[in-house]
Amino acid sequence: MSESPEASYLEPAAFIDSDAANVREFSRKATSEARDDVGRAIALYEAVREAVIYDPYVDVSDPACYRASEVLAAGRGYCVGKASLLAAAARAAGVPARVGYSDVRNHMTSARLYEALGTDIFHWHSYADLYVDGRWVKATPAFNASLCHRLGVHVLEFDARSDSLFQQFDRSGRRHMEYLLDQGVYMDVPFDAILADFRVHYPALLSKHGLSGDFQAEAVADEIK
Repeated sequence: MSESPEASYLEPAAFIDSDAANVREFSRKATSEARDDVGRAIALYEAVREAVIYDPYVDVSDPACYRASEVLAAGRGYCVGKASLLAAAARAAGVPARVGYSDVRNHMTSARLYEALGTDIFHWHSYADLYVDGRWVKATPAFNASLCHRLGVHVLEFDARSDSLFQQFDRSGRRHMEYLLDQGVYMDVPFDAILADFRVHYPALLSKHGLSGDFQAEAVADEIK
């Protein structure tokens, strides 16, 4: 019998390094009480969402910001690195996983990040795509609960049965994020393609090699014009 196509998504990769010792241990601890793949997927999602603080003040030209084991070791990262970690931890737990991307408009950020980007469009916003109970389900572990509470945004939950991509509105009914363009799904992080687009769209940010400061403290709930 031939191997199922999903089995290839259990293999370690350059950025989704599910064979790294810290990733394997993180995955083992997070899923220690889970009884099935649904439970494992939910436990891993919540663990990545909360264990790694969302921080876009990173050097997006540095491959370390995209590699699961290094994001876990740093304890901070932005959406691409956190999705990479979720995919790696899922593979380590025996749950097939890949990473997906889309361009989104994000109305909630920090003034300094908006200035550096020159736009509220975030290219290559990332999620993990997990194969659970015979189907692919999308999960975005980017925004930790404390940041969501500060911004007045509902914490994004994941039930491993339906897609969980982003919060369209905050608790006041204001637009939070909106989907613009699907960039597809990948076996591993397409670092070269992402960086090439970032050089085109965010030259000022790349010239700074990231921003310094505390994004969690500086993030604002009001729309930045």
